[in-house]
Amino acid sequence: MKRLFLALSLMLAASLPARAARTTTFTLDNGLQIVVLEDHRAPVVVHMVWYRVGAADEPPGKSGIAHFLEHLMFKGTDTLGPGELSKIVTRNGGSDNAFTSWDYTAYFQRVAADRLELMMRMEADRMRNLRMTRDDVETERQVVLEERAQRTDSQPSVLFREQRRAAQYLNSPYGIPVVGWRREVERLSREDAYAFYQRFYAPNNAVLVVAGDVDPDHVLALARKYYGPLAPTPGLTARHRPQEPPQLAERRLTFRDPRIAQPFIVRSYLAPERDSGDQRAAARLTMLAELLGGDGATSVLGQKLVFGSRKALFVNAGYDGVSLDDTTFSLVIVPTPGTSMQEAEEALDKAVAEFIDEGVDPDQLARVKMQLRATRIYDEDDVESLARDYGTALTSGLTEKDVQAWPALLQQITADEVIAAAKEVFDRHKAVTGWAMPAAMEDGQ
Repeated sequence: MKRLFLALSLMLAASLPARAARTTTFTLDNGLQIVVLEDHRAPVVVHMVWYRVGAADEPPGKSGIAHFLEHLMFKGTDTLGPGELSKIVTRNGGSDNAFTSWDYTAYFQRVAADRLELMMRMEADRMRNLRMTRDDVETERQVVLEERAQRTDSQPSVLFREQRRAAQYLNSPYGIPVVGWRREVERLSREDAYAFYQRFYAPNNAVLVVAGDVDPDHVLALARKYYGPLAPTPGLTARHRPQEPPQLAERRLTFRDPRIAQPFIVRSYLAPERDSGDQRAAARLTMLAELLGGDGATSVLGQKLVFGSRKALFVNAGYDGVSLDDTTFSLVIVPTPGTSMQEAEEALDKAVAEFIDEGVDPDQLARVKMQLRATRIYDEDDVESLARDYGTALTSGLTEKDVQAWPALLQQITADEVIAAAKEVFDRHKAVTGWAMPAAMEDGQ
């Protein structure tokens, strides 16, 4: 039955149209990198500006300033009033938003294709002409603090993740939350925000991604008109961040909170990121994560722990290699009622050890490869998703060629490579193991 399902799935994937967007790249004289992804199936365009700066690039003691500035970017310019950019986008039938991570900050609009010039004019305007009053700063700081209260302080799972990252990264700024530590955010000033903005929000530190029903030459002409006159930041050097010292011992933490209804365990290991021109190590780890727990119940851990020993209600394995510096590989288990935390952790360790000893099931490897291929094909139907792939990669040390080579590379990974990756990454000396549980729960329960 399993082989029949695999055969049918492979036939389905093979029948899907491999429809990749045509990619064109340019670089303006002021350093702005441009990626155009043509997709003429609908008269829609996604316009995204990505800055190579995020929470991991903040000055010491100024945590949260990258995210804080993201909020302030909507306060207006000499030609746009506070909030006016978003109102104009909405009036033109589009949508806009922004987001901040450790490695990048991005701003985007999704509109009808004939509104692209308007989007470029407004986004280029705020790249170098942002205006903010002291009242703006005070108001938006309170908004950010309230966001932290609602999305972090009131969410025990998020607080647990914040504590685990702080334990994982002793020296790397990846251990600092994107939203910032509350006491530091409370002290961020207008001068702090402007200094950060003037240094990092510049064409030579940005990537413009335009995806959809567009002509590359027209995009280039508009970019030269609106972004071309903007002055670059002189002397802006490559990012060199503090790096992690060798981790010599496992770190463990127990997080208790009365709001936790279901206890769970997370273990994360330091792991290499995707490196430009040499992505194979990351591809092996990606396949390992997909096999172990990528699709839940039908994964290796799902079969062993959810349906086999019945020690888990849920299991997962995760790896995201798109990162400027070392990232993590994580394992998650939610114990079944009656299974203690210690028993659950031991069952997880046993399942991983058995997987390494038994090797990869060829049918399961073929199924995962098929799923990844199908997912990629479906993603290419969404121009915003494709634009995000390029923007994330290009602001995290990769190139457009790396993005294009990635799907084929995943299909090349062998069973032996997956097991070799498992043996290398699952080093308890490089792990952080966290137990999250209700306040009244005993450690061993």
